[in-house]
Amino acid sequence: MLPTAMRYSHTLLKEVLQPGQTAVDATMGNGFDTELLASLVGPTGQVFAFDIQEQALQATKKRLAEKELLAQVQLIHQGHETLADIVSGPVHAAIFNLGYLPKGDKAIITLPDTTKTALEALLTRLAPKGRIILVCYYGHAGGEAELKEVHSFCQQLPQEAFNVLSYQFINQRNQPPILFCIERKNHQSSAR
Repeated sequence: MLPTAMRYSHTLLKEVLQPGQTAVDATMGNGFDTELLASLVGPTGQVFAFDIQEQALQATKKRLAEKELLAQVQLIHQGHETLADIVSGPVHAAIFNLGYLPKGDKAIITLPDTTKTALEALLTRLAPKGRIILVCYYGHAGGEAELKEVHSFCQQLPQEAFNVLSYQFINQRNQPPILFCIERKNHQSSAR
């Protein structure tokens, strides 16, 4: 059976992230991706997890504490657009779940401009063979605009430096999420 966008995002992360490396969860939400990243980098690695909602920080902190993964994670109560101020790199993997916090306030959504700012910062920090994964949930007000921005951003990346994958189910109702994966090629080159 074909994996969902969320399950496939985890496969793509597991393929590249190793113990001792650095990862970013740009939208920690309820902490599922943060937990995966923390388990993959292990106690010698580091995860930077961002969210603007206190509810997300508390849920993630609780999840990580239960799994004894809190030590290698820095929970940041700020938007991902501040990533450049906090993360120096190199980053080996990053993930975004774009939209709103499940079971949270649906009026608080990720935005095209802040997502683009975070992506630009990550590209300059992305290690060779590193990946940035974006899972776009767009069935809400503002979601189509963000999806369009992400698609345009990814499409314009130079093929000499990046591979970009788009993964979606095209026969499902209710706007199933679309996954994008940006992978830096083995050699270091300019981001744009």
